[in-house]
Amino acid sequence: MKRLLSHPSLVIGLVATLLFLALGLLSLVWTPYPIAQIDIPRRFLAPSAAHWLGTDNLGRDMMSLVMAGTWTSFLVAAVAVAIGVGVGVPLGLAAAAWGGAVEWVVLRLTDFVFAFPAVIAAILITTLVGPGAVNAIVAIGIFNIPVFARVARGGALSIATLDFVAAGRLAGLGNTLIAWRHLLPNVMSLIIVQGTIQMSLGILSEAGLSYIGLGTQPPETSLGLMLKDAQGVFLIHPWLTLVPGLAIVLIVIALNIAGDGLRDAIDPRLRQGNPNVLA
Repeated sequence: MKRLLSHPSLVIGLVATLLFLALGLLSLVWTPYPIAQIDIPRRFLAPSAAHWLGTDNLGRDMMSLVMAGTWTSFLVAAVAVAIGVGVGVPLGLAAAAWGGAVEWVVLRLTDFVFAFPAVIAAILITTLVGPGAVNAIVAIGIFNIPVFARVARGGALSIATLDFVAAGRLAGLGNTLIAWRHLLPNVMSLIIVQGTIQMSLGILSEAGLSYIGLGTQPPETSLGLMLKDAQGVFLIHPWLTLVPGLAIVLIVIALNIAGDGLRDAIDPRLRQGNPNVLA
C-alpha cells in the first residue's frame, strides 16, 4: 500500500475516479432535482445558482442528469469488464495451461470476436432484441472477452516455463490446479491494470452506443444520451453538449491515469531504481 500511494499519478487518478463514482452513487439516493422532472418554461437556462449546470431542452436540471448519467456509464462499463474477466481470463489460462488444440480453439474464437467490434455487436443484438442498456452491456462485454483472454494467456505463458510451475507438475498437479494456484495469482496484476483500461473504453463505448440510439433509452439517462439530445442545439446552447462531453473526457482521463500509475506501481520492471529497467 505504501508503494502504491507513493505514485502521484495513481493517487490523482484514483481520487478523481472515486469522486466521479461517488457522484454517481449519490444520484441513487439524491439529486438536486428529480431526473424526470420536465419544466418547459425553464428550459435552456444558463448555469446559475438554482441550476449549477443549467437546464436542457425539456427544462430538466443538467447537474441531476450528469450525476445519474455518470452512474449509468460506470455501471455499464463495470459489468462489461466483469463479463470480460469472468469469461476471458479462464479461457486465456486454459490456453496457456493446456496448449495444443485448446490454445488453437481459444485463439480462433478471440480472432472471431475481434472481427465484430462493440458497435457492430450492438447493432446485431439490437436488431434481434431491441436497444437498451442491457444490450450495450452484453455487446461491450463480449468484446472484452478476447482482450482479457489474450492478456491472461500472454502473462501465463511467461510464467508457465518457470521452475516453480515445473515443480508443481512434477508434484502431480494437473493443468487445472496449475492454472488456479500458480498462473492466475501471477497474472492478476496484468488483469487489474487491463481492467482499468477497459473501464475507460467501456465508458466511451457506452456513450457512443447511446449517442447513436443503441444504448441507454429514455426515461433512463446516460452521458452519451445527453450528447444525443443536445446535438440539435449545439450552436445555440453549447453548454448542453459541453457538460456531458467534458464529464466523459474527465472520467476517461482519470481512469487512464489510474491505470498507468497502477501499472508502474505493480510492474517491478518499471519501478524507479530497478537495474533491469530497459532504456
